Amino acid sequence: MAYEIYLKKNEEKRIVEGHSWVYANEVARIEGKDKNGSLASVYSFGGKFIGKGYINHASKILVRIFIRGDETDDKAFYMNRISAAWAYRRKLGYENCCRVVFAEADGLPALIVDKYGDYLAVQFLSLGIDIRKQLICDCLAEIFKPKGIFERSDVALRKKEGMQEVKGVLYGDVPELVEIEENGIKMLVDIKNGQKTGYFLDQKENRFAARRYAAGGDVLDCFCNSGGFSLNCATVANSVTACDISQPALDSVLRNAQLNGIKNINTVCGDAFALLRDFRRDGRKFDLVILDPPAFCKSAAEVKDAYRGYKDINIQGIKLVKSGGFLITCSCSHYMTSVLFERMLAEAAKESGRTVRSIEVKTQAPDHPSLLCADETHYLKFYVLQIS
Repeated sequence: MAYEIYLKKNEEKRIVEGHSWVYANEVARIEGKDKNGSLASVYSFGGKFIGKGYINHASKILVRIFIRGDETDDKAFYMNRISAAWAYRRKLGYENCCRVVFAEADGLPALIVDKYGDYLAVQFLSLGIDIRKQLICDCLAEIFKPKGIFERSDVALRKKEGMQEVKGVLYGDVPELVEIEENGIKMLVDIKNGQKTGYFLDQKENRFAARRYAAGGDVLDCFCNSGGFSLNCATVANSVTACDISQPALDSVLRNAQLNGIKNINTVCGDAFALLRDFRRDGRKFDLVILDPPAFCKSAAEVKDAYRGYKDINIQGIKLVKSGGFLITCSCSHYMTSVLFERMLAEAAKESGRTVRSIEVKTQAPDHPSLLCADETHYLKFYVLQIS
């Protein structure tokens, strides 16, 4: 008999409204018996059916609901969900590179699929999804007809699901570097070893938006990674200084610059916190400073320390902007909410002694849609500030 999960009294509201996660401590009782990772039905305390999802007794998230009716998780189901996700991206004009499946936001919790030209990079982040890896790959091969599919499930989140980190080729052949095109710029992406699935696709539109603030000026791009912001800005800027703590990342910036015939980028290797202070000590000023750091907090317990880190780099960044210039500042942690981020920016502006105006506020690209009922799917903050 399949698992039947009954929630505690009044615990169903968030889930009925569309959130996928059923936490173990929200459950009153479990009836039936099946394999871990199997499809389980979830009911309210009073016995009203809510939905179905994969169960994992090793995780704090006991069930991730993705079926709300009488459907079952066969190949036709996955073909329909993935095809619908792809149709949405194509309607918005995405073709060469984008996130094809964004987990809960596309009705497939714990599944990430990114498209890089003729190749796909995938992540299977829950036990139930991992068990159905081959089925999902078969669907992806049929829908996209890619030259290769590479698994990037080498993320710590899997350990919380009781699984090991893994990566490797699942279908076809995958080269060391894959060429994509973003905003008219060619980029070489390392799907096998680059951060996340190889590249940060969620900033695509924001990188293009940065061009208007970089035009004709000198740009400082901190935490530049493989150079998405740097290259976009370099198409219109006088000069770009790209900084990162990783020399391989900087090598990638120069490789991508050469690929596009861009010659106005120079790189500096070092810790951004120290480099910002070094630039200020040396009297350097920039027309545009970009701060796009990795997530400073990956849990609620880390928010206080992260807040201090964000405030520190933003104070230093503001001080490096020429009068009338711009600061672009970002956070990719959903724990650092928009309210907290704006409060931090206000404090940073006050302590910097500069007058700061908010010019533009954006979020993640449309191929990373967020659910209004699930705060976790809304994570990226992108602010453009003018500094006087």
